[in-house]
Amino acid sequence: MAFYENTIIAKQDLAEKDLQVIKEKYNEIINTSSGKVIKIELWGLLNLANKIKNYKKGFYIHYKFEGNNKTLEEVEKKIKVDPSIIRYLTVKYKALDTKNEFFKKKDSK
Repeated sequence: MAFYENTIIAKQDLAEKDLQVIKEKYNEIINTSSGKVIKIELWGLLNLANKIKNYKKGFYIHYKFEGNNKTLEEVEKKIKVDPSIIRYLTVKYKALDTKNEFFKKKDSK
């Protein structure tokens, strides 16, 4: 089993309820296709460097999971046909960094 990070960018005009549905949907897909979700990070609404399909912003959802080729194929197959996802990126790692959360909002104290 290998370690993966998968970042999904969802459309900026989705409701909070729709984002939760997307988060749970891909969590379930990973867990049912012989994978195991280690951590899910919600990075929130961030600006895109370039417009993608006329969107200037997107909601970022970041998954850290363990799985095999079957898991990866299943997740990417579902993402490609999901109309609410505008981009995704999957990266394979030898080990995952679960301690650092780079896009976490800092306290203003």
